[in-house]
Amino acid sequence: MAPANPFTAALDWQRQSLEAMTEMTDQASVAPERIETMQSVEVGETPSDVVYEENKLELLHYDAEAAGIDVPEEEKEEIPILIIYALINRPYILDLQKERSVVRRLLEAGHDVYLIDWNEPTRLDQHLTLDDYVNRYIENCVDEVSDRSGQDAINILGYCMGGTMSAIYSALNPERVNALGLMAAGLCFDHTGGVLEEWGSDEYYDPEDVTETFGNVPAEMLDVGFALMDPIDNYVSKYIRLAENLENEGFVENFGRMEQWLSDGVDVAGEAYVEFLEKIYQNNDLYNNRLEIGGEHVDLDEIDMPVIQLMGEYDHLIPPEASKPFNEVIGSDDVTTMEYSTGHIGLSVSSSTHEGLWPDVCDWYKERNRQADAADESATAETADDDGVEIDVESPAEAAEEAVDDVDEAAATEADDSETAVDVETVAGIGPTYADRLRDAGIETVTELADYDAAELAEIAETTESRAADWLDQL
Repeated sequence: MAPANPFTAALDWQRQSLEAMTEMTDQASVAPERIETMQSVEVGETPSDVVYEENKLELLHYDAEAAGIDVPEEEKEEIPILIIYALINRPYILDLQKERSVVRRLLEAGHDVYLIDWNEPTRLDQHLTLDDYVNRYIENCVDEVSDRSGQDAINILGYCMGGTMSAIYSALNPERVNALGLMAAGLCFDHTGGVLEEWGSDEYYDPEDVTETFGNVPAEMLDVGFALMDPIDNYVSKYIRLAENLENEGFVENFGRMEQWLSDGVDVAGEAYVEFLEKIYQNNDLYNNRLEIGGEHVDLDEIDMPVIQLMGEYDHLIPPEASKPFNEVIGSDDVTTMEYSTGHIGLSVSSSTHEGLWPDVCDWYKERNRQADAADESATAETADDDGVEIDVESPAEAAEEAVDDVDEAAATEADDSETAVDVETVAGIGPTYADRLRDAGIETVTELADYDAAELAEIAETTESRAADWLDQL
């Protein structure tokens, strides 16, 4: 082996230093432009309409045609999908950009897509409980989607904490859910929930310490906690990757979108946070089938509809082990598990999941829609078979006497009907939830409904004044 030449080594070092300095200079020259790029990126661009509002909540209905998505009429699905996101962060992670939008993948497959945007609670909302979120907000959104689509049962896709709440809702209202999708959902915490379960253990942490201090749980506290689960990557490595790719405009745009979402957190309603931590994480009540919400038992045997679980193999927030065991304790005999080599957020934004996972998820929902259609057709056929017609041959005298009796009976029935008021639930837009609230206030009939103005009805039914006005316009 030839001895090292000190002069050559010095020249090589000088050359490499000059190349590095040149590269740094080039990167520095584009830095102002790239910073402007990061600040100007757009997110959540798929067009949508707000079709229902309650408190801070907005129910979005996505418009495929306005998004430039052309789906043949025969390929459009009649049973819609309602996406239920977590109470933490903003839901546009599911519509981050055109190429990485779960919303667009569903629309492109012909699905009718709705999404709940919880928005940020105020101090006035700190006493909202899981009962409020599940049995009030989600229930009302399901009513709205059901009314708009004409479907008694709809599809649900719940993400993260939204998946947990979706499972709870489905157990309490199985007849309203055609198929249930659970995406990175925390469902079983028996030393299976990773770092978050350990940090949230009642041995070390009392969630009421936070809510007694702040009321609601500050988004900044949650953001720091999540970042500290992988501090090297979140505080060092990702910025090194940014510096190394500063000249790549596409990389910088993607980085900017993710940073915008990560920094756009929302506070969490205090009581709901405490209840979720204590009942779901610390006591594992949901998985053990002893959870109660609003005094009602959440019976997992009632989750008898088709279920699909989507999990990230490298999810450090909700490891697969915190989701998989749930499949064994629910009542459904149609359970599908799709585990993909990505993380918690990667399930929604990774380019590989949009190529290899979401087309299969779209097809899964389509297949369950076909099964529901077949079941409806079968039920209709059975009803028709049961409604046999018997023809009795009567004498003319008997026929005449029966005809007179029928006329008398019809006249009596008509008189009775004129005196019997029409139930409020016959008004379009008044589903079982609103009807129950109106009846509790003594409003049982359409006649009684007309005695109130829109503002009074909105307060009684816990809805918007515009919705109440729609009810009155039909009278």
